[in-house]
Amino acid sequence: MTVKRTFDFLVALGGTIVLLPLFAVIALWIEIDSPGSILFAQTRIGKWGRPFKIYKFRTMVANAEALGKQITTADDSRITRSGQFLRKYKLDELPQLLNVLKGDMSLVGPRPEVPQYVDLYTLEQRRVLNVRPGITDLASLEFRNENDILARVENPEDVYIRDIMPRKLNLNLQYIACSSFLFDINLVFKTFVRVVAV
Repeated sequence: MTVKRTFDFLVALGGTIVLLPLFAVIALWIEIDSPGSILFAQTRIGKWGRPFKIYKFRTMVANAEALGKQITTADDSRITRSGQFLRKYKLDELPQLLNVLKGDMSLVGPRPEVPQYVDLYTLEQRRVLNVRPGITDLASLEFRNENDILARVENPEDVYIRDIMPRKLNLNLQYIACSSFLFDINLVFKTFVRVVAV
């Protein structure tokens, strides 16, 4: 087991144990707020192009994917009241600690995309699939308010595909070129500070 994988596993395990009471509170809130499952599972593309199920706390109405587009904006009517709060503070991402424990994801790495967008990657962009995807990355910090940006445009999906996604992939390729254990720790710290400062 590499140093990075060992670090990921220990932090994810410790984080899951410490955050169990918070998980319970969030689960109860979601249950009271709207009908449907507590967790939301979606197919994403991981290392070497392998699909896996990513876990999140559900922030939208049940069957939201069947009711609208893949892209979600800040003013999306499918987002629940609890979902607005969870998304703002990135608490909906916490179940991905389970993905880290399973080995599908790392704490730091390119955010995994849905298959339909990965199909649009160029050969160069597909290099991001050479590493394990992560909970946070350079693009997560750069596009912290992505949903707000997309809410201000006429065609969010088009803007995402033509503008935002290529920029995020460029940042991910930069990460791959300069990644190191210390760089990962720095990104985790910056992500924590950014979330707390909201």
